[in-house]
Formats: sequence, structure tokens, C-alpha cells
Amino acid sequence: MFVVATANDVSLLPPELLRKGRWDEIFYTDLPNAEERETIWRIQIAKYKRDASKFDVGALARASEGLTGAEIEQAFIDALYHAFAESKEPTMLTCSLVLGELVPLSRLMGEQLKGLREWARGRARLATSKCAKSAE
Repeated sequence: MFVVATANDVSLLPPELLRKGRWDEIFYTDLPNAEERETIWRIQIAKYKRDASKFDVGALARASEGLTGAEIEQAFIDALYHAFAESKEPTMLTCSLVLGELVPLSRLMGEQLKGLREWARGRARLATSKCAKSAE
């Protein structure tokens, strides 16, 4: 059997739930790094039936530093809404305007995120092979 459980703040869980043997591993998933954000942008653009090659996903990845995957998805959805309101298709400009207005969770809850990163250091295995720059 393969079981996956998630917790937004594992530091609040009682120790008996975290002991070795209860779980094989505890993983920490940080914010996506630049390469991962590029992939997320490509996936989200394609998910909404648009051609990712018409977007500079490298620039979008740089502009979306500190965003979660869900925030990137919502940014593209918002860009679609803005574009449709003008009877247009979303463009780099539309995405950039949306990103400029977005307040990411990493800024809104920065102190808590920093605390989770510190808690995870040495206690959890990183769920990605490369750390996000903001985690260093």
C-alpha cells in the first residue's frame, strides 16, 4: 500500500504521528524553482488549450518567483479573463499585468514559510532535487 498525507504545518502535529515507522519518509515541498515554474507555466497554458510556444515561459517563470503552482494556474486563469473581457487572447502583456497585481502566499505568509523551511532543514527530505532560490 502507498499512502500520501499532507499537512500545511507539520510542526503542529503531535510527535507520535511523525515517528519513524509510522511513515517511511517525511518530505518537504518548497516553492517551485525557476525550472519547475517554467514547466508549470507550460502545463497550465496547454491545459487551457493555448500554445505555450507563443509565451516566453522563461520570462514568466522569472516574473512568478515566489508563487506556488496553484498561484501560477490562477494567474493564467486571470489573464484569460482579462483578455476575454477585451475579446482577445491572453498574451505576455496580459500575464505580466496579472502577475504585477498578484500578492503571493510567500509574501503574505512569509514568516510562516521561513519557519517551515527552518523546521524542515535536517528533519525532512526535499521533494525536489533542486532547492528554490528563495529557500536558500
